This record gives sequence, structure tokens and C-alpha cells, in this order.
Amino acid sequence: MKYNITNLLYSFSLVLIFFTSFQLSAQSSEQVLRGQVIDAGTKEPILGATVIEQDAENRTITGVVTDFDGNFAIRIKSTNNKLVISTIGYTTQVLEVGNRRNFDIQLVEKVEGLDEIVITGSKGSDDGLLNIAERNLTTSVVTVKASDIENTQAASIDEALQGRVAGVDITANSGDPGAGMQIRIRGTSSINGSSDPLIVVDGMPYETSIPEDFNFGTADQQGYAALLNVAPSDIESITILKDAAATAMWGARAAAGVLIINTKRGSVGSPKIGYTFTGTYMQMPNTIPMLNGDQYSQLIPEAYMNRTGTPLPTSLPEFQYDPQEVYYYKNYGNNTDWVDAITQTGLTGEHNISLQGGGERARYYSSVGYYNSRGVTKGTAYERINGRLNLDYVVSDRIRFKADISYTHSDTDRNYVNGTSNGADRIRSVAYVKMPNMSIYEYDDVGDITPNYFSPAQNIQGQYSGTYNPVAMAEFATNNQIGERIVPHFNLKVDLVPDRLISTFDIQYDFNSTKAKSFLPQNATGRPFTETVVNRAADSDVDVTSITTKTNFIYTPQLGEKHSFQSILSLQSNDVRVETHEALTSNTASSLLTDPSVPSRTQNSELVLNTYNGQSRNVGALINAQYGYDDRYLFNVGLRADGNSKFGPDNRYALFPSVSTRWRVSAEKFMESLDWVDDFSVRASLGQSGRAPRSDYRYFNIYSNYPTEYLGLNGIYPANIQLNNLRWETLIGKNLGFNIQLFDKRVMMDIDIYKNRTKDLLFRNIDITTVSGYSNLSDQNVGTLDNQGWEIGLNTTPFKNDKWTVDFNFNISRNQNVIREISEFYPNESGNIDRNGEYKRFLQVDNPFGSFYGYRFKGVYPDLESTKALDANGNVIVGPNGQEVYMRFNYPNIDYTFQPGDAIYEDINKDGNIDSRDIVYLGNSNPKFSGGFGPSFSYNRQFKLQLFFTYRLDYDIINGTDMITTNMYGFDNQSKAVLSRWRNPGDVTDMPRAVYRGGYNWLGSSRYVEDASFLRFRSATFSYNFGKKFLKSIKLDDLNLFFTADNIMTFTKYRGQDPEVGRGAPGVFGISIDNSRTPPTRRFTLGLRTRF
Repeated sequence: MKYNITNLLYSFSLVLIFFTSFQLSAQSSEQVLRGQVIDAGTKEPILGATVIEQDAENRTITGVVTDFDGNFAIRIKSTNNKLVISTIGYTTQVLEVGNRRNFDIQLVEKVEGLDEIVITGSKGSDDGLLNIAERNLTTSVVTVKASDIENTQAASIDEALQGRVAGVDITANSGDPGAGMQIRIRGTSSINGSSDPLIVVDGMPYETSIPEDFNFGTADQQGYAALLNVAPSDIESITILKDAAATAMWGARAAAGVLIINTKRGSVGSPKIGYTFTGTYMQMPNTIPMLNGDQYSQLIPEAYMNRTGTPLPTSLPEFQYDPQEVYYYKNYGNNTDWVDAITQTGLTGEHNISLQGGGERARYYSSVGYYNSRGVTKGTAYERINGRLNLDYVVSDRIRFKADISYTHSDTDRNYVNGTSNGADRIRSVAYVKMPNMSIYEYDDVGDITPNYFSPAQNIQGQYSGTYNPVAMAEFATNNQIGERIVPHFNLKVDLVPDRLISTFDIQYDFNSTKAKSFLPQNATGRPFTETVVNRAADSDVDVTSITTKTNFIYTPQLGEKHSFQSILSLQSNDVRVETHEALTSNTASSLLTDPSVPSRTQNSELVLNTYNGQSRNVGALINAQYGYDDRYLFNVGLRADGNSKFGPDNRYALFPSVSTRWRVSAEKFMESLDWVDDFSVRASLGQSGRAPRSDYRYFNIYSNYPTEYLGLNGIYPANIQLNNLRWETLIGKNLGFNIQLFDKRVMMDIDIYKNRTKDLLFRNIDITTVSGYSNLSDQNVGTLDNQGWEIGLNTTPFKNDKWTVDFNFNISRNQNVIREISEFYPNESGNIDRNGEYKRFLQVDNPFGSFYGYRFKGVYPDLESTKALDANGNVIVGPNGQEVYMRFNYPNIDYTFQPGDAIYEDINKDGNIDSRDIVYLGNSNPKFSGGFGPSFSYNRQFKLQLFFTYRLDYDIINGTDMITTNMYGFDNQSKAVLSRWRNPGDVTDMPRAVYRGGYNWLGSSRYVEDASFLRFRSATFSYNFGKKFLKSIKLDDLNLFFTADNIMTFTKYRGQDPEVGRGAPGVFGISIDNSRTPPTRRFTLGLRTRF
């Protein structure tokens, strides 16, 4: 594999070098202009400033860059055109040519640094749709500057955006390298459907998901973390579309919002080579303190005594501690910190080299990057190789052509997880509870340590998969995923009627291949070779191929100075084909044979052979127009028609209208006296977006084989009901917004108030009467879900002079998620509350999606007297025979009588029995408030300090780690919190007694529900730009050194490792549970960025 990848990279690099070194320069002979560009303050020449010729329509005709002395010479086509002079850190100048032939140009320093390039996605020129200035947008759109994220050490764009945009809530799935992020724009908008935003790269949608028909394990969370495929160093701008009127323009896949990414492109001038390097040291945050071997050895006999009334059997070798039994004494006489044993120092290195330039007709941008990260948990790593080539070619004054191609190779190593469901990082949760008196390495019979890991087939903690040696698992078991993605994109733009009618045509081919391989050898589990869990080999392949086309006709008539009008007709199509294969077997002949195709036992329960082949198509047509009058009143109307093959013929097509408006109040005459108001606008929008089911072929009858035979033949039967009447899930969004700019744009504020209602929610597996011959419907429209809230974004420059600039940014959002309607036929509850360790989950009207329910924990019974049941008046309940009644659990089904030292649960109905009637709402995992803020300080355009904080407030998570490390239920190790446990009658504590395999002290209750509110010091970055004199002496255009510290400190009352936990398992009943995943790491990054 390494040889093939090397060859591929070599070939790809040759292609890049060939294309990017090829420039076409048209000859033109009208006039040659000459001049010099200098700094207005220092009078020093400016190297690398761009001088371009623009016509009356602001189209670039030609361009050059200044040399080391700031000099330039440019051949222009017409003296009626103008010169535009710009460079990073200076205010752009526009000069009329006229009769002038020589120019002495002085550029004024602009302290802000990189100019913000506003590409508004669905309304930006690079996307081929309406080209509307940001100040004239009628919808809720936010653009993030490239300079805001360029110094972050982030593997993906979503990680870099975390906390920076109001209304966009981003949480990490895990702290392991290659793990994706969970993105929610204005809350969770669907229950069974995807709430992930649509990703658009350079104007074309990016395929990000696979159908639910094929369970590919953690594909959605990690393997298909689409933003890992776009290198942050290639990004020019990022735009988020939030309200329904904006997202409606992108069709059915955009109901949950749109994240638009525009990559860097070529520029007029001589070739410029850029190089960026970052090196990162990663450190695990403080872990939960666990019992050592001595403390653990005192806990276990106590728990056993409390359950059985007898001492722990002396026959158990794990607790003999007899020096005469050398083997057991050495292997079970230790103080092992298992969490520390699976933890390592994380290191990340990233290199990116780019080539950018162009002539009058051809421009190019190319880059090659390499990213390698070793995680803080042993056995985890992520490697990425990416390449990009963006070409722009002006065929003539009326025809322009673009060709983009990107390639990504990724290689992800994760810890082995038994099964294929999304869940805990199992190896870390095992490490937390692994018995600490056990040795990592095995001692032999004479007491000498061996190089072999100590992995007994079974001990008092059990056997695989319940427990194992986590260090051996991290070392020997493999779980690898390799992705290859190539995306060519071509665009043709033709001016059918110059300055009036433009047509564009885009076609994109996206091939994404992901191969996952895992292997569980015998030495990772210690189980006998004859068992089916030994030498288990799994292989999964997913190939997703999509072809996307987009044809636009844009009409822009000239209606006079006070009137502006643009309209568009857009025709779009998307075809997706998914092919998957899965094979799993076990008992391969050797631990060296790791592929499921090798000889193995085929007659065992571990054998799995699955394939899937699916295809879907969606088409769309958009009509949109915007009219503006006198720079004050703007109106936008649109109508989107979508068709999707996942629906039956009756509802395959649907219409989704949108309307929005903007009133620039500051342009009214009554505002003229308020010269400190630069802009004050009011926006309002109303729109609809549709969503299709995630699975294919729901409107077909699918037939299956009967398992039994008749006359040697299997019969067939229809396995599902044909769903002809399945309707589109529809989001109806309303938005009211305010844009305010004050004091020469020193204060800029955006305020949005919204309400989104999702109706006809697509639910899966609806229970129906068996009289129909079926037990359920695969999909049905039943339910309504609301998301409503507000957002505020504030950007200020409180201080600025010739040397210093101080900026401060702040954003906050409030989203309320409420279920308004749910079908009585839908299975709206999950979880067995009669068992320890489980919570009840309901889909309950007027409560948020993601809510959890359970008992209220009230402490610990200190003595027998306190266990008596009390009625509503506080009197002891008396039985039919006059006897006093003691508190019970789930009478008469279980009928456990609570004992001194047991957990107290609130008896809601005061009947002396803790059962389902005492279950209450405990919380939900949706934060009430979230956002980020931070100041930045810059001095003399060279020194800059940026601080950034993120926060999530008033949301609840279940501390699953606390649950497994304080239950004192089995032979698992526990945290040091149990040192305060109840031991004798009269003890007053909130930590119940230790009871081996007995009691109900860790039921799903408020005991483990914690307020996870936090304020995180997310990053601090110090950067230094070298001065022009020094750069000139070493012949560089730019040189920047920076140091960044990430995840520096977290302020929270949460008792777990990290409070940032998104929704865990996917599906309707997924809730936020801290299952001992790898937390976000503390990172220290040193970086260098240069250009020459």
C-alpha cells in the first residue's frame, strides 16, 4: 500500500508542477504603464503588491506584482479602464488611468491584517448564483475571515470554527485523531433524518453520508467526517447560511443549514510559493483519580461481605497475596495505573506547500499537504495527504473556464471496539475499571517479568469482551480505516448578452472510497484459540460515487441609478451510487492472517457476509430574484422545486418557496443627523426547505426468503409495506434580523430572532397492528418539532491608533428545542429503568428532543430507621397487619427492601414503593446558551496576541464514567470518591455502601446527571510578522512565526474529564452520555508561514 500511495503522490505532484508552471500570456499593445508602490508611512518600497487592470464592470483584464523595489510595469488594453493596487495589510487604492503613464503610489497601512473576502455562498459570484454584496443580503448569512482561523492547529475546518459563529454549535465526538465533529445550526431539526448541515465546496455540494440501510459502524462520525477531507490551509473563506430563506436555494439537503467553503484561487502576477509548517505537542488533561491496588483490595472484600455476610473466599488467587504462590503474588500484587498505561504523548506535524500565480488569461493555485497526528491514547493516529489544483482560464472576453481537482488520502487508526455500534471508546472505559492490583506484563512461575502482556483467559472480573488487558488491546488489536477521495469539478461561464445575461454550467464527479479493516488476535484477549472471539477479522468497503450538475442563467438588467435587479434560473441534479461490502469471520489459522478471506472456521456464529448496492437521484430547479430601490429597500423571492427518487410517484416532487426583505433604515432622511450610524438595517425572511428519508427504495416491495423449505425449495414473502404516500419532511423557517454598524464600523452587531418548525417528521419503524400482516412501517410522517431562539454577534474595535489596535469579538445564541406533536403509534420510549445503569428516554410533547428521565437521588439511608416509608403527611406507612412498612423497590415484580447504606430515591407518590410512577424529567443535552468571545491585540503590524474562549451553558449530561467508577457493584476498580462510602450505621454521606452484585444503588437517577456548563479558555495565539527590511534582505515576501496553546483551561463544576459531550448513539433515543471517551487534549503548537 505504501508503495502505491508513494507512486500516486509522485504522479500527482508531477501533474501539479506541469499545470501550474504553464501560463498563457496574451499580447496586447495599447499602453504600458509604469510606477512604484511604497508605504505611505515609512516610504519603504512594497514588495509583492498586486496591480491589476479592471474595466467598467469591475472585471479583471490583466495584472502584475511589484518587484523588490516596489516597481511595476503593466500593459493595459484601454486607458478608459482603472488600476486597482492592493496588498495584505494596506488599504486598496483605485486609480483612473486617463492620460497618465507613470504612477507614484503610496499605500496606507490597514491594521486589520488580511482583508475579509466575502463570498456569500448561495449569493456570491464564485458560486455562480446571484452576486449580491454582503450589505444587501436579505437572509441570515455569516462569513468567517480566513485570518480568524489560520493560526489554529485544527485537523478540520469544523474544529477551527468551534465557538466562532452564533447559532452554530459544534462538539467533538472524541479527542482521538481523525474523529469528526458534530455540527448543529440552530438546533436539531430532525429526529430520524440527518441534522448535519450541507457542505458546499467551491459552489458544489459535497457528498457526506451513506444510506441507513447499511450499518457501517462509526462511518457517519469518523469515516465520513467530510470536513476532514478539506485542508484548512486551502480555505479562502467560510460562509454559513442559517435561515430557511437562504438554505432553500440549495434544496432538500440544506434543511439543517449550509456550510459553504471557498478555496484559494490563482492571482495575477509572478508565481508565489507558500509554505506552512506546524508542530504540536499534545497532553492528556488530568484523569479521574482511581483507587490504587491497596485501596481496591480493601473495597472488594467489604462489598462481598455486605452481600453474602461471609468473607471473600481465600481460594481466589487475585486476592491471596501469598508470597509462596509466586505466580499469583507477582501478577496480582501491583499498583497499576491503567489509564496512565494506555496514555502517551501526542504529537502532530503538518506541512503544506502551495504555488499561486497567473497571467492575463490563466491563473492557478495548487497545493500539496501532509498531516500526521499520533493521539494521546495508544493505538490512535491519523494521517492525511491532500492535493488541490484550481485553474482559471479566460478564453475570451465572454467565455471563462475553471477546472478544479482535489485529492485526499486518509489513514486512521482507532482502538478496537467490539461490535459496530457508535458508543464508548471502550479501551478507556475498561482502563478506568481494570483491577489495579493486576500487572501489565506477565511474571513467570519464578517471579521474573516477561515481555508478554498479562492477559489471562478469565479472572474475577470476567473475560473478553467484558474485560481485557487494555494495554495489550491497544498494542495488538487493529482497527484501521483508509479513505481515498478525488473530486474533479469543471465550470464554464459564458456572457450570452454582455452585462445582461450570463450562463454557467458546472459538473462535478465525486468518488469517495473507504475501507475499514479490523483484527482481534488471541494475544489481545487471552482467550483459547478454539473460541470464535479469537483471530476475528473484519473487512468493510464503502464506495460512494456522485455526479452533480448545475446550470444557471443569471439576468441583470440596467434599470437606472436607483434600481437594481438580479434574477436567476438554476437547474441542478445529483446522482449518488453506493456500493458496500462487509465480511467478518473468526478463528483464522494464525494471528498473522488478518484478512477475513483467509482460511478460517466458517461454521460459527461470527460469520457475516453483507453487500449493499443503492442508487438515488435528486433534481432541482430554482427561480430567484432580488430587487432593490434607492439602496434602501430590498426584496428577494424564490421558488425551489425538488424531486427525489426515494419517494413514491405520488409525492416525488415538491415546491419550497422563500421570501425575504431588507430595509436600510440608516439611508432614510430622518437618519441623516446620526452620522455615527454607518448602517442600520432590518431583515425579515420566511422560507421552506424539504428533507428526504435517508434510506433508499422505501416505496418498493422488498421480498425475502423463508428460512424453511418445502419440497426442497424456499418460499418468498413481502418483507415490507410499499410506502407510496410518504411525504417530504418540511422545515418552515421565520427570521427577523438586525444589522448595525456604528462609529466608522468600530462597532458591528448582528441580531437574529428565529423560529423553525419541522412538520411531517420522518420516523422509522412505526408499530402497527399485526392484522395487516406486518408489525411495523419502515418510515412514516408523524410528528412536529420546533426550534426557536435568538443570536447575537458583536465585533468591536474599542481602541486604535497608529501603533496599537485592540479588537473584541463576542457571540451568543439561545436555542429552544421542543417536541410539539408525536404519533401515539410511534415507540416513544426506551430504556429499562428497573435495571441499574439505565435511564428512561421519552419523546414527550412539550419537552426537548434528547431528554432523559429517571429517579431523583436524595442521598443515602444512614440507618434502619430512615428506611421506613412515609406518607404524604410524613407519617410512617403501616401495613394491613399493623406492621411498619419499609421502602421497597418495584414491588411486587422485584420487591427489594432498601437497607441502611442504600441510595435514597424520592418517593413521588408517597406509596412506599419506588417504581415507574416515581420517574421524573431529569434534564436534556441541549445547551440553553452557547458561543464564544475573545480579544486580540496587535502592535505595529508585527506583534499580535489573540485570545479566544468558548462556552456552553445550562445543559445536562449523564456522567457515565462516574456511574461505572462509583457503583461498587462488582470486581471493577472504582474512583477515589468511594473512599467516603457508607460503612457503618449512622454514617452520613452521599456515597452508598459497596454491595457485590446486589442492591439498586446505581439506578438511572439525578445522581449521575450533572450540569455540564463550562467556560473554556480555548486558545491563545502569539504571532510575529517580520519587517520589510529583514524580508528584503532574505528575499522573502512574508514570514510569520506563531505559537498557539489550545484547550488551556476549563472552568466547570462537572466532575468528569471533560464537559463537552455531544449526543452519543445516533437515532431517536440518543442522549449525551460521558462514556469515558478520549477528552479534547491540551495542545501547544509552534508554526511558521512564509511566502516568496
